[in-house]
Amino acid sequence: MTLEAVYASVVARNPGEPEFHQAVREVLESIGPALARHPEYAEARIIERICEPERQIIFRVPWEDDHGRVHVNRGFRVEFNSALGPFKGGLRFHPSVYLGIVKFLGFEQIFKNALTGLPIGGGKGGADFDPKGRSDREVMRFCQSFMTELYRHIGEQTDVPAGDIGVGSREIGYLFGQYKRITNRYETGVLTGKGLSYGGAQVRTEATGYGAVFFAEEMLKQTGDSLDGKRVVVSGSGNVATYAIEKVHQFGGTVVACSDSNGYVLDEKGIDLALLRELKEKRRARLDDYVGHMPQAVAVSGRTVWEVPCDLAIPCATQNEIGGAEAASLVAGGCVAVVEGANMPTTPEAVRILGRAGVRFAPGKAANAGGVAVSALEMQQNASRDSWTFVQSEQRLRETMRDIHARCWSTAEEYGLPGDYVAGANINGFRRVAEAMLAHGLV
Repeated sequence: MTLEAVYASVVARNPGEPEFHQAVREVLESIGPALARHPEYAEARIIERICEPERQIIFRVPWEDDHGRVHVNRGFRVEFNSALGPFKGGLRFHPSVYLGIVKFLGFEQIFKNALTGLPIGGGKGGADFDPKGRSDREVMRFCQSFMTELYRHIGEQTDVPAGDIGVGSREIGYLFGQYKRITNRYETGVLTGKGLSYGGAQVRTEATGYGAVFFAEEMLKQTGDSLDGKRVVVSGSGNVATYAIEKVHQFGGTVVACSDSNGYVLDEKGIDLALLRELKEKRRARLDDYVGHMPQAVAVSGRTVWEVPCDLAIPCATQNEIGGAEAASLVAGGCVAVVEGANMPTTPEAVRILGRAGVRFAPGKAANAGGVAVSALEMQQNASRDSWTFVQSEQRLRETMRDIHARCWSTAEEYGLPGDYVAGANINGFRRVAEAMLAHGLV
């Protein structure tokens, strides 16, 4: 079966899931050279098997708000591929969550996890619940109801969820408490992203943002360059964006703009990280409040942060935020590299525009793998009843991102595609999963 036929089959079997279709096409467009070199993959129908989740779970989540009103949400867990280890991937709580989003994220997670070199498979989950504006007790009741169904499908040797958009340390704590209550087991390895007081890992909160910047530094180093003195734009102002900004500043770059759903803030002196955290993490305020404290800054509503000229762009918000027009703006503004801190934030059209202009592009499955890498290290510490220092954990993260970059770079060169990080990431991840699936037989 040709790759086009495989893709057509995926679309036909999964109607109305454009994000999942996009994620599959992006991988299929890259792996042709690997299939040509390894005909045994086609004979064993590895591609078709990878594109079909091992298990898809959808369930009802009823909960009661502070006024006694009953709400009903929908929960999901897609256990996509366990060839390399237990399913591993975050939970997303956001109104946009539906099966297609979870499948796209889970499919990406297969290759992202494979690139880390660690023994973890790919999965993802979440719910169409919005924690914004809800009290702690409302969030607690929702999480307890969600885990009352989810607990039967997870375990430290089976499926290990973590956090994602809308699921931070508060939510993970409530989920873990309910799991412990139902199972009567203190199984710390069943969830990652836990608090440090009960089995969490140092650097897990910072890992995705830090990791993206470590990858960016490796990209620039490959051409004899560095982040020092670079003008950087970051989308988002949440966890990933915040720690990406912090690490860019530590490397000598200057993040001049970041964004939220209302627009963006431009501060030519560099985003003040302490103020940003105060506004977003403590006050849960809008980003435009920033200008009230920094008179030199400018708040721009209803427009894209990608119109700001920069050397490096790090999208850290959500999928498909950089389209063709935004990519053209980045090219016109002198951008030399785009490093994805979010999952699939760049559309296929935008990737083509960046490529034609010679802009280096790092896909999320490589560049934002830092979060799941430290999650796997958290699992390792839980299994050995150990706890590493911040310095140890950050060093392991940096080494892992260096290794991921090396795998992408060397694989692209091996297949005659030097500098193509998309091809390098997809082929390397696909090849590792394919070899494990061949070894396991027809399962």
